[in-house]
Amino acid sequence: MRFRHPDGSTVHLAYCTNVHPAETLDGVLAQLRDHCEPVRRRLGRDRLGIGLWLAKDAAHALVTDPSALRGLRCELDRRGLEVVTLNGFPYEGFGAEEVKYRVYTPDWADPERLEHTTSLARVLAGLLPDDVTDGSISTLPLAWRTACDERRAETARTALRALAERLDALQELTGRSIRVALEPEPGCVVETTRDAIAPLTAIAHDRVGICVDTCHLAASFEDPHTALDDLTRAGVPVVKSQLSAALHAEQPHLPEVREALAAFAEPRFLHQTRTSTAAGLRGTDDLDEALSGDALPDAGPWRAHFHVPLHAAPAAPLTSTLPVLKSVLTRLVGGPHPLTRHLEVETYTWQALPPELRPRGRTQLADGIAAELTLARDLLTDLGLKELP
Repeated sequence: MRFRHPDGSTVHLAYCTNVHPAETLDGVLAQLRDHCEPVRRRLGRDRLGIGLWLAKDAAHALVTDPSALRGLRCELDRRGLEVVTLNGFPYEGFGAEEVKYRVYTPDWADPERLEHTTSLARVLAGLLPDDVTDGSISTLPLAWRTACDERRAETARTALRALAERLDALQELTGRSIRVALEPEPGCVVETTRDAIAPLTAIAHDRVGICVDTCHLAASFEDPHTALDDLTRAGVPVVKSQLSAALHAEQPHLPEVREALAAFAEPRFLHQTRTSTAAGLRGTDDLDEALSGDALPDAGPWRAHFHVPLHAAPAAPLTSTLPVLKSVLTRLVGGPHPLTRHLEVETYTWQALPPELRPRGRTQLADGIAAELTLARDLLTDLGLKELP
C-alpha cells in the first residue's frame, strides 16, 4: 500500500510474511498464492506491499539463479504484490516448533550473516518495482548479549562496514539504493534505540541505520519522543519502522493478571519481559521466567515482547501498547517530512496466541492481517497522508 505524504513523497506500508512459515523458494511462492493475494483482495486493493522474509535456502536459490528471481518478480506482479523491504532478521527455521534463542544466529560476528544479507540486498534490488529505487532490509541488532564480547562486537562492526561498501557497489551496478537497519530488541547487544547510537555512529555510513520496532521500543519502556529525538541528534537514519504492539499488564502483582499473562507464555518464541523501576529497567528473557516467583519486581507495569494483533487488544486485565505505536507513527510520518518511508506491520505471533484467540485456518488469518493493515491505513490517513491506488 502506498501513501502520499503532504510533502509529496511516497510512504510504503506492507505486512511482513514471517507470519507464514516457508524455508524454500517454492514455499515463498505458495505464500503469495495462499496468503498474500487473499489479504490484498480483502482490502480491495489492486496492489499490496509485503515485507518479504526469505530464509537462507530461498535467498540462495534466488541470488544464484537469475531466472528464479525473474520468476518471483513476475509472480509478485501477477498477484498484485510489491516488495520494497525485506525482513533479514531470522536466518532459518522461523516456523519451527521452538525458535527461542536460535533466531539470533548467525550473528554479525559470523561471516554467514554478512553473506546472507548481501544476498538479500541483491535479491531486493531485483524485486523493487520499476518506479521505486530505494529498498530496505531490517536485521539482527549485532548479537544476543551473552554471545558478544568486545572482540566479536568489533568483528560485527567491521562486517557492517563491508556490507555498506557492497551496497554502494550494488547501487552503481543496478541504480537501486538498498539500506540496512539494525532492529533493537530486548536482550540483544543493541536493546534500545539509545544502544544503537554508538555502534551506528562508529560505522558512520548512511546505508546502515535503524529499524524502529514499536513493540520492542514499548517493551523496553522507551519514551518515543526521547528515542526519536536522540536518533535525530545523532544523525542516525530511521531506515524503516515495524508497526507492532507489545503485551501490557498494568498490575502484575494481582493473581488474575498473572493468570492472564500465563496464557501467553508459549514454547515457540522468546517473550522478553520488562518492568521500569526506580533503579532502572529490570527484565527476564522469557515470560514464564517473569511469572516464576519473584524473578521480576511487580510493583509497576510489565511489558512482554509478544507481538499482539494491532486491531485486537487482549481482553482485560491485559492490554497492548498500541498507544506507543500511535505516538511513534505520529513522529515518524506526521511532521512536515517523513523520518522514514518504509512501514511494515509485523505480527508473526498469530499462531502463538492463546488457543481461543488463534485463527482457525487461512481464511481467519487473512481476515486478521487485513484488519491490522486497515487499522494502520486509518492511522496514516488520520495523519494527513493520502492512500494511493
